[in-house]
Amino acid sequence: MDRRLLVGLVFILCLFRMHGQEGKSNFSVGFNYGFGSEFNNRNYTFTNHFYKAQLYYRLKETSNFQYEILVQPEINFGTHQLLNFYFVKPEEPDYIEKRAKYVQLKDVHEYVLNIGFLIRKPISERFSFYVLASVGPMITDTETERMSEGFAFADVLAIGFSAKVQRFQFDIRPCVRHVSNAGLGSSNAGYNTKNIEFGISYSL
Repeated sequence: MDRRLLVGLVFILCLFRMHGQEGKSNFSVGFNYGFGSEFNNRNYTFTNHFYKAQLYYRLKETSNFQYEILVQPEINFGTHQLLNFYFVKPEEPDYIEKRAKYVQLKDVHEYVLNIGFLIRKPISERFSFYVLASVGPMITDTETERMSEGFAFADVLAIGFSAKVQRFQFDIRPCVRHVSNAGLGSSNAGYNTKNIEFGISYSL
């Protein structure tokens, strides 16, 4: 990690910690690990696992719901393979070479910054469940038949269950994820995956 980025993160966490000591803080920080795979289809395989930093900010709290913003820097490690080489059409330039290239198993790295909105429903003092929707820019380092290398977007829709123990919160979060580049690249079919995440966060 870049040294300046690390110093900046430590500084921000120290500010949040000082704020939390003055009163009840609206901030929490955490870490998630997740994994998943594509929805079953005949065209391709895609398996992935990923790591996310989590920064929560509670916007509002009512008697029934809590509303939060979530910032999620993420690194995603994927493995992709084209199964149906007819997905590469004959009208594409050099389609024979592309078919031979794309059917090879590939490692795909994605670097993402997702921004999410979360609605939480407490069901007791300790337990809650929530719905989360997030979107954000990302960079992918590998060209495939479905995605051009470079800039793209990641969209996530999740439900989650949380258990709080003092200032710690433990999460389990099934989700669906769509990745595409909104037509900014030559290939934009994207990937659709089903994932599950496990996380821990700390209230500052």
